[in-house]
Amino acid sequence: MNKTLRLTLFCLALLAVGGCAADCDVEAALDSIKAEDLETDIRTLSSDDFEGRAPSSRGEDMTMEFLRIEFERLGLEPGNGESFYQDVPLVAITADPSTLEIRGNGASNRFRYGEEFVAATKRVVDRSGIDNSELVFLGYGAVAPEYDWNDWEGMDLRGKTAVVLVNDPGFAAEDAALFNGRAMTYYGRWTYKFEEAARQGVDGLFIVHETAPAAYPWAVVQRGWSGAEFGLVSEDDNMSRAAIEGWWTVETARAIFEQAGLSYDSLKTLASQPGFTPVPLGLTASVSVRNTVERSSSRNFLALLPGSDRADEYFVYMAHWDHFGIGTSVDGDSIYNGALDNATGTAALLEMAEAFAALDERPSRSILFLAVTAEEQGLLGSAHYGQNPVLPLEKTVAALNMDVINVYGPMSDISIVGYGNSELDDYLIEFATAVGREVKGDPNPEAGSYYRSDHFNFAKVGVPALYPGKGVDHVEHGEEWTRARNDEWRAQHYHQPSDEFNADWDYAGAVDDLRIFFQIGHRIANESTFPNWKDGSAFKAIRDAMMGNQ
Repeated sequence: MNKTLRLTLFCLALLAVGGCAADCDVEAALDSIKAEDLETDIRTLSSDDFEGRAPSSRGEDMTMEFLRIEFERLGLEPGNGESFYQDVPLVAITADPSTLEIRGNGASNRFRYGEEFVAATKRVVDRSGIDNSELVFLGYGAVAPEYDWNDWEGMDLRGKTAVVLVNDPGFAAEDAALFNGRAMTYYGRWTYKFEEAARQGVDGLFIVHETAPAAYPWAVVQRGWSGAEFGLVSEDDNMSRAAIEGWWTVETARAIFEQAGLSYDSLKTLASQPGFTPVPLGLTASVSVRNTVERSSSRNFLALLPGSDRADEYFVYMAHWDHFGIGTSVDGDSIYNGALDNATGTAALLEMAEAFAALDERPSRSILFLAVTAEEQGLLGSAHYGQNPVLPLEKTVAALNMDVINVYGPMSDISIVGYGNSELDDYLIEFATAVGREVKGDPNPEAGSYYRSDHFNFAKVGVPALYPGKGVDHVEHGEEWTRARNDEWRAQHYHQPSDEFNADWDYAGAVDDLRIFFQIGHRIANESTFPNWKDGSAFKAIRDAMMGNQ
């Protein structure tokens, strides 16, 4: 039976039992979400022609033009006044580090950049570094009052360099009562650790990398810390950041702790126990970087479907359009195409727009389709939007983020990354269970994915944000099969040139997911209430204050 005939019969059936034209309108919109359209857009966006979609590059220009043409074709309006774009001022800093020299305890040892450590600075300066800076092991470097934990308490490390572990104490202790157990909290994110270092005024901070608690191998750190590093620029040219920020491999850390006459593994165990006291290593570190600084501008893309009677209230669908561009060659390939991450999410954004454009009756609230830049550089585009919102945050009802969609086929489950945070979970549960899918929490909570994608910058400013996962229980092959493919992609293709379009991908599951996502946005866009964070969420107080609920 063809789709047109099926839709006609569906509508006739609804009308026969007292259904309404609105049901047919929604069904037509859902029917517009097609696997072949997803495939076409993913193939285009991840092609070598787009050169890996790096911010401030020819690849960005091509991406912006592609999105403008496609959204205009769907009849959507510019989302920033008369423009589809929001400028995002960036600085690209290419660091040329020296070797890392560790002195003390009768020895001097040097470590090689790239293989044994990485280092850079966010300061917008020609040169930066630390010289004979005292090293202090600070555990996880967390100041977390809600968990009654403060690794910095009583310490004044100005002029010194802190060494911290990746992730947070709950992961290492495998204690569900400590932080959030194996599920990473924001205090486990590397970005948080550098932000806290800036607040504490240290000269430098190094994070010790281990694959399991980081959730990615050292190669990902190497790739992310080589070449030009993008950042936002503060009024003081980021001089409040540490002079040196970097990572050590765990082998480097063990060697340095051994030089200090200490056991890395023993101190790591102590660091996950309440009451841990920072340990001076009795060593000093020296490393410097020469910077090539280039200021530039990138763009967030915004397209708007105005609402009918509450057009000044907004539901947001979002995805990041960027990847790493052209970089270090791996097996003769230097284009980081970013097919799964995140040409898939960008293509999904277009499918959402097409579905809403297919409606005969527009929803009451407006729908913003937001494609943000520089996610791969630290969620910079969404951070800029959160700090400089085009639309009022108190009128932004909620956001739904699409970052890496399902290309493995239909699933009997669907996950929510950050499950339990907001009332948005209830919408996904309703529409997923209606089609027989089980709703689960994050299948890989230790990776801290809720804090690693752009919705988090909406959460940080109080806007409820939903990050649906893909599900792992494949209808035909089961859970083990899906997890093996997820693990393989993470180990071999994540942030590598090999993240390329695959003609064998199966989009049936993606279509299932996007139909649910559409129904969530359509329902909320036609309601008058504002979903909120649930009690106990760290973001509820921000939203309540914004909405005058306190």
